[in-house]
Amino acid sequence: MLITLGIVYGDIGTSPLYVMNAIIADAGSVGALTPDYIIGSVSLIFWTLMILTTIKYVVLAMQADNNGEGGIFALYALVRRRGAWLAIPALIGGAALLADGTLTPAVTVTTALEGLKNQRFGSFVFSNSQLVVLVITSVVLLTLFMIQRFGTAKLGNAFGPIMLVWFVFLGLAGVTHMTGHLEILKALNPVYAVRILFSLANKVGIFLLGSIFLATTGAEALYSDMGHVGKYNIYATWPFVYVCLMLNYFGQGAWLIGHYQDAAFSGMTTLNPFYTMLNSGLRPFAIVLATLAAIIASQALITGSYTLVHEAVGLKFLPRMAIKHPSTERSQIYISFVNWFLCLVTLSVVWFFRTSKAMEAAYGLAITITMLMTTILLFEFLSMKIRRLYAGLIAGFFGLIETVFLIASMVKFLHGGYITLFIMLLILTLMAVWYFGNKIREHYQDESEYVVLTDYVDQLTELSADDSIPTYTTNLVYMTKVKEGYRLKRSTLYSILDKRPKRAKVYWFVTVNETDKPVEMRYTVDMLHTRNVISVQIYLGFRMSQHVNVYIRKIINDLLNAKVIDPQTPKYTTVKNRNVGDFKFVIIREQAQNLLTTENIPGWQRSLIGGRLWLQNITTSPANWYGLEFANVVEETVPLFISVPRTVAFSKHQIMNAKAMRLKAVDRVKNSPIQTQTEIINSKDDPSPTADDKDDQ
Repeated sequence: MLITLGIVYGDIGTSPLYVMNAIIADAGSVGALTPDYIIGSVSLIFWTLMILTTIKYVVLAMQADNNGEGGIFALYALVRRRGAWLAIPALIGGAALLADGTLTPAVTVTTALEGLKNQRFGSFVFSNSQLVVLVITSVVLLTLFMIQRFGTAKLGNAFGPIMLVWFVFLGLAGVTHMTGHLEILKALNPVYAVRILFSLANKVGIFLLGSIFLATTGAEALYSDMGHVGKYNIYATWPFVYVCLMLNYFGQGAWLIGHYQDAAFSGMTTLNPFYTMLNSGLRPFAIVLATLAAIIASQALITGSYTLVHEAVGLKFLPRMAIKHPSTERSQIYISFVNWFLCLVTLSVVWFFRTSKAMEAAYGLAITITMLMTTILLFEFLSMKIRRLYAGLIAGFFGLIETVFLIASMVKFLHGGYITLFIMLLILTLMAVWYFGNKIREHYQDESEYVVLTDYVDQLTELSADDSIPTYTTNLVYMTKVKEGYRLKRSTLYSILDKRPKRAKVYWFVTVNETDKPVEMRYTVDMLHTRNVISVQIYLGFRMSQHVNVYIRKIINDLLNAKVIDPQTPKYTTVKNRNVGDFKFVIIREQAQNLLTTENIPGWQRSLIGGRLWLQNITTSPANWYGLEFANVVEETVPLFISVPRTVAFSKHQIMNAKAMRLKAVDRVKNSPIQTQTEIINSKDDPSPTADDKDDQ
């Protein structure tokens, strides 16, 4: 439970730093506030956390766990067999979640450090300059991104106790300031939440919900982190977190009711009640604690992004990326490209918006899209458990509320929300090209591109025993896909038998299958009634690493122990009792050279296929993806469509024998200037003349 506090609640737990500030900005100034506006706003926060976070995510969505894992991609993996169209909300939701997450570190760390302004530490008074805050924020964030490659497992052990202190501090600070204005407890009544949306005291109307939504932006992350800590730990800790958060919101609201007319505050257009309501002696401690909580929230976002991208790669939503495991923690991974992409975007956001107020105005727009997409997938999941009508009513209720929040958040587009939407569209385009390009490619690679492996077993067996051909390797491993009925791409057998006969003691055809389960590792072996032609199907969960060389060595030892293949004891070796020979892995990469000649494919589909192949060639190589960077790997390139002939149309053709063609060429030379004759005779492309050539000359 302590670890859960440190991992799960960083995002939602730091929302009291900026939510009330955004609500004040909607009013225009502190002096424009009224008790009804304050109570109504706090009521909206309470019921938003109750309906969306507690009921939708903690109670309902967490029932949709995929072997303990949560999040929009784990949910999609559960329901994707109910319709191919469900990939669309999964793609949109995942892209929006990654895009909106780039703002979380920027908002939380900047807001926490802005509390340093004019703060006195003994005789030292901190600067009031926002530029100083931006520099410190950038240093903190850059340091955080730089340490990711070394692993943060040990650092993570301290997160739980810090967040426990943070939530206790939130609750106590709230209770302390509630006592003077207990009328803030009226916010528990949902009538005040509805009334404020249509009250004259609320100048922005329904768009107030755009600021209220900031209080629940961490709900989706809460669901995604379920796999790290287990649902029951979230069930046990969420009530404590919810109470502490609301006590702080109540305390901030009560303080505002008591001070909104003070001359010192009434003219201010921006104010952070979280810091202002604390006495000066406690404020330095609050700033340090808030900064630590903001760093923890940022760390949770970064590791959550790694997990999200890892799942997307496993589900074939994104190209392969190099994934490293910097520690012994199973769930801890590091993806360099994602890390530095997040770093670049987050620092750009800090310096583009410059203040937390400006960031808050743009924050939360894309996450409403993610929540809507999750609701669509959740409807399909609920339809598997209860009648579709009831599932529709439940999903419709949440969908209606989230649609209202989305409409209210659209005003953020003009205040910088276009930045996150642009990032979202960029990520979505990448996902769509990879996913749909792959689907279209598979559609057009029809039966003419496939052969049946069993039809070639005799040839492979004969080739293996043919002493007239030099041995290519002991174990020849093809990373290919053997489908049902032993169908595999023609290019694989063409590589073995036609390009250059590759003689090996054992031929391995290895298929790696990503399963719907996040953590799974099993294999099946089909010997094809031989002792040296083997089809291996490896089944890995979408969170498992693809270290094929390790798996293959385990499998070959299992087969040797079972005595279904012959021993491969090498004649020369430095390893005692070694009974496995050398390996050579062959990876076939498709190129798009003949894509433009396939006239039966529409232009937009050719663009998607070409884009998919381009992404394949610029991202992590198959050798690195399969963990073969230190293995003996051969990469062979083949056309995308082997069976598609290239159409060549000559306007005129004539067939002559070789001697007649030479005589005709000589006749042309005799009638040409001398410099032209020299050029033809001495052409580098012309072979050395034969005896017949000399006679002709």
